[in-house]
Amino acid sequence: MECSSAVEQGAVNTKVAGSNPAIPANTQGLSVGTKDIGDIAEAVVTAELMKRGKKVLKPIGDNARYDLVIDEDGFFKRIQVKNGRLVDDAVRFATCSTYGHRGRSRRTYEGEIEYFAVYCPENNKSYLVPMDATVGKAKMALRLTPSRNNQQRGVRWAKDYEI
Repeated sequence: MECSSAVEQGAVNTKVAGSNPAIPANTQGLSVGTKDIGDIAEAVVTAELMKRGKKVLKPIGDNARYDLVIDEDGFFKRIQVKNGRLVDDAVRFATCSTYGHRGRSRRTYEGEIEYFAVYCPENNKSYLVPMDATVGKAKMALRLTPSRNNQQRGVRWAKDYEI
């Protein structure tokens, strides 16, 4: 079978604008689009949280500003799932949404979520970052290794947020 052998050999879809080359195309030979990448991140994060004994809830529809909810002893914590990218030994992700097509540039999640859950396909790890740690930032980096200049101040270590 031509499609399955391409996936087994690690073939990736690099032709779709915005697609993540770390995620292989599906077995029907279709392209992995932006929505698929988000769905994969959400599924992986959900599985990781459940493995750690969390009760995970999913809202019906795509109209909420959050993707998941965890029930922690009767307290609901809203989670926005983001796809992270591994760049310069750091997992990088956006902490606000863009609405350029609706006349706005950026919109934060302040007051609408308690956590970002970030899935990085390049290292296959998930991170749970409190919203408070991201306030005032449009993007965030979680360092995997020390920076070249050995900066420590303001560094957010990925290991501290790993699920």
